[in-house]
Amino acid sequence: MRRMFDLDADMAAIHARLRRKAPLRALVRRHPGQRLPGGWDGFEIAVRAVLGQQISVAAARTLASRLVQRFGVEVSLPGGEKFHLFPLPRGLVDADLGVIGVTRARAQTLRSMAQALCEGRVDFRPDQSLEEFVEKWIQLPGIGPWTAHYIAMRALSHADAFPAADLVLRKAVSGDGTPVPLKQLQTMAEVWRPWRAYAVLYLWRSAS
Repeated sequence: MRRMFDLDADMAAIHARLRRKAPLRALVRRHPGQRLPGGWDGFEIAVRAVLGQQISVAAARTLASRLVQRFGVEVSLPGGEKFHLFPLPRGLVDADLGVIGVTRARAQTLRSMAQALCEGRVDFRPDQSLEEFVEKWIQLPGIGPWTAHYIAMRALSHADAFPAADLVLRKAVSGDGTPVPLKQLQTMAEVWRPWRAYAVLYLWRSAS
């Protein structure tokens, strides 16, 4: 629970680091205490991250709902009401994911990810380094640095995860809505280490 709601964050240290450089200085002053919320289940976060690649949030939510209804684990409440839990990795290894409307490449990414989790080639251990986690995940087809860092941020609550290729981030730091080059953002973000994930949330918040 403490990890889920980021209750152990040293907000004084995080604020001190993020305030060193604009545009975060004003954002920290306006919204002090921004936490890094995690997720209950790493596999669900990873699947949702893949489903959301290059499509709108609404479209990704629709695909996730279809996935749960088609491949989720059905359970019943004592009163007889039925609902579905999110699928387990082994439930997607051989699943015909085309039926929910994803592309063939996206379906293959999801199946490969599920297989890798079942085989232990990737995992969500919170004690692994960010570099170790990203290196293993980007070996999977269809998983690039953006997706790996996003999963690390949400599933591991890793404080320094930084999906630098994110278009919203690149626009948020420019000041005029024009995306800054990727390498420029990566260089700019060095001053925010080891709290870059908090910078991400502040910048996303400023763009919402």
